[in-house]
Amino acid sequence: MTDTIFALATPPGRGAVAVIRISGPASGRALAQIGATSLTARRASLRRLADADHREIDQALVFWFPGPASFTGEDSAELHLHGGLAVIETMTAALLHTGLRLAEPGEFTRRAFENGKLDLSQAEAVADLVDAETSAQRDQALQQLGGALSRRYEDWRQRLIHVLAMLEAAVDFPDEELPEDVAGRARPDLDALLHDLEQALSESARGTRIREGYRIALTGAPNAGKSSLFNALVERDAAIVTPIAGTTRDVIEGQLVLGGRKVLIADTAGLRETGDVIEAEGVARARAWAAAADLELRLVPVDEPPPAVPDGVWLIRTKADLRPDDGDGISIATGQGLAALRAALTAAVVAATSGAEFPAATQARHAIRLKDAHQHLDRAVHHLHEAELASEDVRLAIRALEAVAGRVDVEAVLDVIFSSFCIGK
Repeated sequence: MTDTIFALATPPGRGAVAVIRISGPASGRALAQIGATSLTARRASLRRLADADHREIDQALVFWFPGPASFTGEDSAELHLHGGLAVIETMTAALLHTGLRLAEPGEFTRRAFENGKLDLSQAEAVADLVDAETSAQRDQALQQLGGALSRRYEDWRQRLIHVLAMLEAAVDFPDEELPEDVAGRARPDLDALLHDLEQALSESARGTRIREGYRIALTGAPNAGKSSLFNALVERDAAIVTPIAGTTRDVIEGQLVLGGRKVLIADTAGLRETGDVIEAEGVARARAWAAAADLELRLVPVDEPPPAVPDGVWLIRTKADLRPDDGDGISIATGQGLAALRAALTAAVVAATSGAEFPAATQARHAIRLKDAHQHLDRAVHHLHEAELASEDVRLAIRALEAVAGRVDVEAVLDVIFSSFCIGK
């Protein structure tokens, strides 16, 4: 990393302030060329910045962060400019003239990772924090960025290294005076680690729900009130509502926040047998979305007999205004039962995304590596009578955990991860 990069770190377009980030060995030289000299580290300095022809660009606040005490570990800087498009464009041209280049997506965070300022799970947390839409997503990302996840994995890794040392001692020094049954003494540690990994994998669904959203599917026969309830929950007319059966033919997704958690809710095509090819495809998509959802709400009007529903599916009685004396069900027309339903959904979402201290896997990549580690340790337990085979499985489990932190990931994997970041981060 001998080149120096820069990028606009604030959203493009007109604004009160625009922040341009710079990182690399030529940061100080580039600042001097645009008029930012005599800077105090980590202090705001007001400077008049100019281009190569000494034409003033802007009066800006400049922050200087000499490496390695910076986010990337390199010499870095921030220019806090006025947010006019002309200012940004002129400053971009001036920085390019100094020999700097525009940063690629995620390149600042990647440099922080490659310089040992963050491990890979922490780097992923940076992207999650930028993308956070709810308080739960923010809290989870902050915990991961703070190293909670990394410390957990590192603890497992160190325990496995201890086990590996015992097993390899039994292999390498069979004739030495080693403690009796060294391989057998490793069994309690392996059993404990297997339990921890099983718990972590069970928690991974919770971490995914927080990060990607809890999924609720509205299902039922045509004209059961699905689209009306969908609009009421997302608080806008997102789905078309008509008395004509089969109006909704595709899955319509909406987003809301319940209990500080992101929720994805889907209005689906009415469930019925049909000879219409398009409607039949909609019904198939409805069933698929419901099968993958965290919760299915089966809607049935109050004037129809209640059907039997599978365990875990909520039966919601709709159109309660048809039987005003009944007091049961919900009505979009009168608002009956809507507050209670929203409260019940909030409680269900919070319960499904709470519990353990911290999710062990917030990304699909984490879960895959944890499954690998679990499989290798399970094999190691069954091979304890052959210390050489067991030690190899423990070594592979260690490698799987190291991959989560990015210690052994190939370059192609890193490219995929960091390419999903926004420019300037």
